[in-house]
Amino acid sequence: MKKQVVITGMGVVTPLGNKVEGFWGNLRNGVNGITTQDWLVEAGYASSVGGAVMEPVNIDELVEAKEARRMDPFTRYAIHAADQAVRQSGLDMNAEDPARVGVLIGSGVGGLHVFEEQAKNLARSHRRVSPFFIPMLIPDIAAGFVSIIWGMQGINYSISSACATASHAIGNSLRAIRYGDADVMVCGGADASLTPIGYAGFCNMKALSTNPDPNTASRPFDRERDGFVMGEGAGIFVLESREHAEARGAEILAELAGFGMTGDAHHITSPPPGHTGAVRAMHMAMADAELTPADIDYINAHGTSTPANDKNESQALRTVFGKYADTVAISSTKSMTGHLLGASGGVELAASVCAIRDGVVPPTVNYQTPDPDCDLNYTPNTAIERSLTNVLSNSFGFGGHNAVLAVRAFKG
Repeated sequence: MKKQVVITGMGVVTPLGNKVEGFWGNLRNGVNGITTQDWLVEAGYASSVGGAVMEPVNIDELVEAKEARRMDPFTRYAIHAADQAVRQSGLDMNAEDPARVGVLIGSGVGGLHVFEEQAKNLARSHRRVSPFFIPMLIPDIAAGFVSIIWGMQGINYSISSACATASHAIGNSLRAIRYGDADVMVCGGADASLTPIGYAGFCNMKALSTNPDPNTASRPFDRERDGFVMGEGAGIFVLESREHAEARGAEILAELAGFGMTGDAHHITSPPPGHTGAVRAMHMAMADAELTPADIDYINAHGTSTPANDKNESQALRTVFGKYADTVAISSTKSMTGHLLGASGGVELAASVCAIRDGVVPPTVNYQTPDPDCDLNYTPNTAIERSLTNVLSNSFGFGGHNAVLAVRAFKG
C-alpha cells in the first residue's frame, strides 16, 4: 500500500501578497496583481507589465543581513516562503532526525539578477566579478540555504524544468516520502526574472503580451489574448507521511494524492496539437491518486494567456474529461498573478489547497471575449462557491516538460 502523503505547511511570495491568507483572499476576490513597470516603458520594451512582488521580503531573523545581501531575490523568496511553511507546519527540528528531513526546491531560471549585475562588472574587469557569483547564481542554492538554516540533512537537491519546476519538485518529494527516503520534505519553486535581460529574451521571442493595460494584459482563454505576463515569487510546502504528521500532532491541510509527469518530444517552446503530453500527465496523476475524471471537481489550469497553450490545454482537457469536460470547474489564477515561471506550480498548488478548504473556485479574470477554440467552463471573472474534494493543478514548461499534481481534501 502506498504511503499517504499530506501537506502540513504552505508559504508563498507573490504579486498578490507574501502570506498565504492574503494571497488567497486577493485571488478569490479577483484582485489584479499585475502592474505597469515604468522602467520597461522608459526603455521601450514591447512588453511593459509584470507581476512584481510588491510587499517587503524580510529574512533578517533567519540569516545575517550581510548574507541576505549576497542572495539573488529568488533565493530570498524561497527562504521567506519556506519560513512560512515550516512555521505553519509546527515542525520542530530539535525533535526530528535531521537525516529524515529533506529539501527539494527548484528554480526555472536561477539568479538572473545576479547574472546581470556581475556581467556588468565583468565588462569593467574580470577582477570585479564577485567571488560569491556562482553560489548566488546556481538554481540549487535556495535548497542549500533552506537546509542550512533549519539543519535539514536529508535529501537535498534542485530541479529545473522551466514552468513545470515547482510541480516537479513537489511531485518528486511526494515520491521520496512514499519510497521511505524521507519522513518530511520541504519543497517547491522560486523565480525572480523581472530583469532587463529576462524581458528582452521573452519579448524578442514574442512570448509576452504587448498589451500595455495591466488590467487586461493577462487574459487566459480569452480570444484577445496575445501572450503571457511575466511574474515572480515562490511557493513552498512541508510534506509529510501521514503517520509522521499524526504522530507529532500536526494539523493536516490536505492530502497530496497523485503526480504525473511526461515529455512532449515536440518543440522547445510550443506544445503539440491537442497537447498529448498534458493528456498523459493528467491521466497519470489521476491514476496515481486512484481517481477518475468523474472525481475531479476543479482544475487549476496552466492557462498562460498565450494563443498556443490555452488552445491546446483546452483540447487536452476535453480529451481527458470527455463528457465531464463541460461541467468540471476550471480557472487560471495566472490571470491575476501573471506567470511566475518556476514558482507557478507551487503558488497554484497553494491556491488549490485553499480552494478545497473554503469550497471556492477562484476566477479567471479579464475574460471578456469567448474563443471557439477554448470552450470550457473557465470560471469567468467571479469566484464561485462549490464543494471541492479532488483538484488537479497543471504545469507545463518550455522544453516539453509536463507535471500534474492531484490534491484532495484530507479525511482523517
